[in-house]
Amino acid sequence: MKTVKNLIIIAIISFALHSFTNEFQEEWVVPEKYEKMKNPTDPTVDLSIGKSLYNKHCKSCHGKEGYGDGPKADEVEGDLGDFSSEEFHAQSDGAIFYKSYIGRDDMPNYEKKIPDEEDMWLVVNYMRTMKE
Repeated sequence: MKTVKNLIIIAIISFALHSFTNEFQEEWVVPEKYEKMKNPTDPTVDLSIGKSLYNKHCKSCHGKEGYGDGPKADEVEGDLGDFSSEEFHAQSDGAIFYKSYIGRDDMPNYEKKIPDEEDMWLVVNYMRTMKE
């Protein structure tokens, strides 16, 4: 009986810690500087470059259509998002840039892989085409 009680207590504590960790991971605060950034590129120009960079760096996790269902998606613990959703498109370009370029946790930093910030803005433009 004592063992059962101990197991129940451990299960409750584990559940509480796991819940807190997931809630904390979901909150992604974008610094004001990035939130207010304006995309310096024309969204109708060089879209093929944005698509090419997306296919090279993002598609393996986020998937072809941006649903978060790429071949490596199962290896990631956090939520990969859905680039077709209204919630995604309600974000500013600067917020998308920050999350995509700076990253956090399982989302890698791309400042060295895509050193030209303008190229990252082109990826943001391409991600904006994934709206349903």
